[in-house]
Order: sequence, then structure tokens, then C-alpha cells
Amino acid sequence: MRIAILDDYQNLALSSADWSGVKSHGNITVFHDTLTDPRALCERLKPFDVLCVMRERTPLPASVLADLPNLKLIVTTGKRNDAIDVAYANDHGITVCGTNSPSTATPELTFALMLGLARGVVPENTSMRTGGWQVGLGQDLAGSTLGIIGLGRLGSKIATIAKAFDMRVTAWSQNLTKERCAELGVEYMPEREALLADADFVTIHLRLSERTAGMISTDEFKRMKKTAYLINTSRGPIIDDAALIDAVNNGEIAGAGLDVYDIEPLPASHPLRTCEGLLLTPHLGYVTRHTWDVFYGETVDAIMAWLAGKPVRVITP
Repeated sequence: MRIAILDDYQNLALSSADWSGVKSHGNITVFHDTLTDPRALCERLKPFDVLCVMRERTPLPASVLADLPNLKLIVTTGKRNDAIDVAYANDHGITVCGTNSPSTATPELTFALMLGLARGVVPENTSMRTGGWQVGLGQDLAGSTLGIIGLGRLGSKIATIAKAFDMRVTAWSQNLTKERCAELGVEYMPEREALLADADFVTIHLRLSERTAGMISTDEFKRMKKTAYLINTSRGPIIDDAALIDAVNNGEIAGAGLDVYDIEPLPASHPLRTCEGLLLTPHLGYVTRHTWDVFYGETVDAIMAWLAGKPVRVITP
């Protein structure tokens, strides 16, 4: 049996779990890069019986799965993976399993970005390292309004943390109810436009879909306060990159913190990298030691359970 671990950028997969049981059943190959060309990807993956994938880093649509004759099992980190054609896999005898996903790391990074922007941590640090001193005036989180777009599993945690910072918290999403907001002590916003116009900080916590792609664009930035900051630790395509760059450069908003991008890894020449007023991190939202221990530990468990004929955490369409 041949097992492939995909997209292990930092070479941490094998040290994050005990793979000895899996190794006794076959050979493990670890790939540290991401192939975006489907033809090259299929050529690489054809020999493998088992694929261990990290979130949506490598899409596995039907067109790719159809060209992998040996594939019998896919284990994805997380409980779902919209980049895998699960229906095709199920119809063609390929088992798809998932893992649990800790929900603390991304909210923590959201506030790291928020605080970094509010207190100018990067320019102040740069000033210190180049012999300078104070270069800006920070903004308090306490007393500021945080607008949360998407009050689900992660958005709810964001609300709890924000209240600990003494922030006023508002929320909106297409299916959000007043009752859910009341449970969390959050102000319900009936319209997205009202949330954007009212908030000092806006943070996005939605799944990427046809109705959320490009949700934040030119008109939305014009509605925001000139002193407001936008945070996105959800999915890159929810924000229109070109519109964001224009909004920051034109002073329509104060800045933004981004952890997610349309293309990942973000190309070295991408204009987001050189836009002043942006605080950028390389999709670190879920990249923590604890998360990796869960992801890869349960990946091993899933492979061993499948080998025993009792697959666990099976994902169905």
C-alpha cells in the first residue's frame, strides 16, 4: 500500500503523530509543495492508494479522482472539505474520512490581527528596530464596535472574546436570527450595509459559496468608516482584492488584516504584498501545534480504522 501526505509545507506531519502502525502496512511519501496543474497532480498521485490531505490546499474534483486508479481512501483534516468531490468518491468506491477540528486557533489569530492593526504593532516594531520610537496613535478595542459577519461556530467564539475586551458586538448573516444573537448577547443587524456602516472593526466568518464570493467589494468599502479595519480569516475570495487595495490606498478604510487569499500560497508578486495598510499572515488561522496533533493524530486513526474494515468519521455528500 502506498500513502501520500499532501501539502506538508513545514515538514511537520510525520512528527505530529505516531505513524508507526501505518508504516507497517505500507510506504509513506510526503509532499511539501502544492501542484496547481491538474495533469501534473494526477501524474504525481496515480501510484497511491491513500491520500492524506490538509484542508482545501489541493482540490480533488471528479476530473482528478477519475484519473487515480489505485485510490481507495482519502483522509482530510477537518470534518468537511468542499474541495473534494465526495459524491464522486462515494460512487466509485473511494472512502472519504475526516478529523475533528479545534475551534480556538482561528479566533485567537483574528484578535492578533485586530490588535496588530489597532496598535500598529508592525510599524512600531519596525521603528524600534531601526532606532526610532513612537510613530502612531493606537485605537482601543474597549468601547469600539465589532461587526461580525457570520455568527456560527467561529463567529460565536469571536463574540465571546470581544465582550471580554469590552467591545460592543453586532452581527449579521443571511440566516442569522434575533434569537441567536440574544443568546450570545450580541446586537442583531438586519442588513449587512448597516453593520458595515456602524462598525469600527469588521470580521468575516463565513463559508465560501456562490453567494459569499465577492461579498465585500467596492460598494461595501464605501459604506465603512474611514477609521474602520477589516479582518478576514475565513476564505480569500469573499473579499475582492482589487477593491480592497483601492479602498486602503484611497483612505476609504484604515486598513485590513488578511490570513486567507484567492491563491495559496500567495504569489510573491501579488499586489497585496506591497499594499500599505495591510497586515498579512500566510493562512496561519489553524496552524498551531495543538491543531496539528489533532489533525494528524486522527488521520492516523482513520487510516488504521479503515484498514481494520471499520472506517471512522466517514464523510458523505
